[in-house]
Amino acid sequence: MDKREIELKIRELKIDYVRIQADLEKVVNVGANPHQGEKILEEMEQELRSLYQQLEALEK
Repeated sequence: MDKREIELKIRELKIDYVRIQADLEKVVNVGANPHQGEKILEEMEQELRSLYQQLEALEK
């Protein structure tokens, strides 16, 4: 991936992250189990870390 593609993927993941986080808050508020949503957020955080590392490597 080039720099532009990585930046685009980061933006998309951030948008999805915020949406899922809001959905997770609703799940918690109704007393349901938030485990699946938390797992998805953790996976997204790992992917974001990886993308930021790739971006940093390209900028060096």
